Amino acid sequence: MTPQYRTIATGAGWLDVSARGRLRFDGPDAASFLHALVTNDVANVPVGRGVYAALLTPQGRMVTDLRLLRVSEAILAEVPAGLASGLAVRFDHLIFSQKVAVADDSGDTRALCVFGGRAAQVLSDATGVPTTRISELSILDHITHNGLTLIRTDDVTLPNFEIWMPTLQWDSTVAAVIAAGGVDVKPASAAGQGTIFDALRIEAGHPLFGIDMTADTIPLEAGLLDRAISTTKGCYVGQEVIIRILHRGGGRVAKYLIQLVAGLDVTEIPGAGTPVFDQGREVGAVTSAALGPTAGRVVALGYVHRDSAGDGRYVTVGSSLSRWTVQREPAHPLPTADPA
Repeated sequence: MTPQYRTIATGAGWLDVSARGRLRFDGPDAASFLHALVTNDVANVPVGRGVYAALLTPQGRMVTDLRLLRVSEAILAEVPAGLASGLAVRFDHLIFSQKVAVADDSGDTRALCVFGGRAAQVLSDATGVPTTRISELSILDHITHNGLTLIRTDDVTLPNFEIWMPTLQWDSTVAAVIAAGGVDVKPASAAGQGTIFDALRIEAGHPLFGIDMTADTIPLEAGLLDRAISTTKGCYVGQEVIIRILHRGGGRVAKYLIQLVAGLDVTEIPGAGTPVFDQGREVGAVTSAALGPTAGRVVALGYVHRDSAGDGRYVTVGSSLSRWTVQREPAHPLPTADPA
């Protein structure tokens, strides 16, 4: 367990995540418009709650993932860094007779993430919202207070939240978070990669679009069935492919995103694209990796052939002969000793 992790686990860190895009869908048909396009049920999301979803091509490949929040007068969307303007145009081209308008609010708003054992208390002290109200939020539940939108998120296993705000409120909000005890976690990139937050994300097994998911990814390969796909809603773009895989193929795809946990002797962090081998045969590649702050082990996400994706299977990564353990469902805490 690293010193920085101890600090955050017993307190809270904050990270500027403004590079992620924010779209706004206004109009009485906003929910039904999105419901017909994305993989999850949007029509039945009540005000104050949210849903995670994906936008697909007709071939079932991912265009993007989205967090969709239902507010009283609109639906707000968080999208990956660098995609907001293009997605706003794409959605606008899909509007026909529906009473809905889409706008890219990314330039007029900013966002920060607060995460750690005391995240709810720090958020409460910074915003004035009672701690109990924040702590009881379910994933993607949100509160609007004094121009701020407070959202419960699930990027890492520690409690984590986002604050969305108009750009003019950024300085005062950051100052309030710091005064409440939030520790600044400097990002190494616009997507937040290279920080302890990114390492915790990998340790939690949560893929990041543009890194662990791309335009070639079928969401079932990335393990998004339970998180992002409704199997009871009506049609959406790409549904035929998803249903065919689920019903005719038994949910089997050629490859799966898995978590790889290194042995205690591994200290080198593999780069994206490093090959994964199963009994000497190349079966996949790493997409992201980091030193896991919780157990102090190197962990990675990557895709491997379905025959090598069994939980507990041993593989090797790159040229090293050290054993790595496959985990389809990341375990917490990670093992502290090598298996016999």
